[in-house]
Amino acid sequence: MIARLFLIPLVLSLLWFVYLQVNGYSLKQGKQGFIYILVFSSGLLGVMSLLLWLTNTPAL
Repeated sequence: MIARLFLIPLVLSLLWFVYLQVNGYSLKQGKQGFIYILVFSSGLLGVMSLLLWLTNTPAL
């Protein structure tokens, strides 16, 4: 499960990129959105790792 968490920022970034293209925005204008995606994904990975550590459950 943890090994597949790298897909979350990839999918979100792809969706954000498509949104920017469809609405006529440049990548420079959407840079803040990519930063939010990376911060959110990093926080989620940190929480998941903490939960695995606290419950002493091996990653699947």
